[in-house]
Amino acid sequence: MTVRAKILIVDDEPFNIDYLEQELEDLGYETLSATNGQEALEQVAAAGPDLILLDVMMPVMDGFTACRILKENEETRLIPILFMTALGATEDRIKGIEAGADDFLTKPVDERELAARIQTSLKLKQAMDHRIGELSRVRDHFEKFVPETVKKLVAENPDDPSLAGKRERDVSVLFLDISGYTRLSEQLPAAELNALVERYFSTFLDHIHEAGGDINETAGDGFMALFYAEERRFHAVKAVDVALLLRTATEALNRENSEHPLSMHMGINSGTALVGSTRFEGLRGTRWTFTASGPVTNLAARLAAMAGEGQILVGPETARCLGERFQLEALGRERLKNVAEAVEMHAVVGRVGTG
Repeated sequence: MTVRAKILIVDDEPFNIDYLEQELEDLGYETLSATNGQEALEQVAAAGPDLILLDVMMPVMDGFTACRILKENEETRLIPILFMTALGATEDRIKGIEAGADDFLTKPVDERELAARIQTSLKLKQAMDHRIGELSRVRDHFEKFVPETVKKLVAENPDDPSLAGKRERDVSVLFLDISGYTRLSEQLPAAELNALVERYFSTFLDHIHEAGGDINETAGDGFMALFYAEERRFHAVKAVDVALLLRTATEALNRENSEHPLSMHMGINSGTALVGSTRFEGLRGTRWTFTASGPVTNLAARLAAMAGEGQILVGPETARCLGERFQLEALGRERLKNVAEAVEMHAVVGRVGTG
């Protein structure tokens, strides 16, 4: 007998809870509910849900606080959390990323998108973990699931307490999102869309790891990757090179998948961010990931949100570090929400001297 996945719905509006309960039960899921973040923490402790649908603004405790508490707890941090946000709520998405959200749903929730994102969150993470395991089987136990950045820090100083916290580091941050994910969720059955995204993201993961980058936690239709080097110009070049590789890989996969081709849009920004390692203990062993927060990360996310299909947008510091290596198209200065000054943006056309 198949065990039904248990989903916790957290919303202070009874109508929203009733609607989601009906939709999820029709899809074969078991449901629980809570009306604020504090009740959600109590439900998680008592019932251990497989996934959480979390509203942002609620009394007693908001969704950001509840998410942060759950992601900082060893016993609950692996539970996928899907934030429910208003259309165009970029600020909520950024806060959600920093709190540890795994994916986002736009209110009012579309039933087909709901099904697609839940299946993606439940299955894509499992598939990604399995893929990482395959790549690591030839390494010893210490190296399993450990990003290159963490291994280097341990090798330099095994007793370094900073591994458990965060510190300022110079990085290039790459955000990638699938263009038109909602439209695709309306065209394809959830299982087919999930398998399609897994296929593309598995290829992307290989390219990022080969370049020494680290994947931050993936959302259903996107992810954040971090790149490091001794000098800013080196990790900026690495990030843009990888972005071009991902664009080329997408084109190659689309030739094989001509019926439902995917398109990606990316944003890259470079500078100093608050970076730290997070250790996840799961049934399959220990896995480390790196997260970055601050203005550098926020701007990279905003650039990705502004990019068109197939477009790679870079911030001014990244553009400065690239020198004459890449052909860039100047897009002028744009004023972004909660950014004091207008930002000079460039679109990456390609590497200089390549066809």
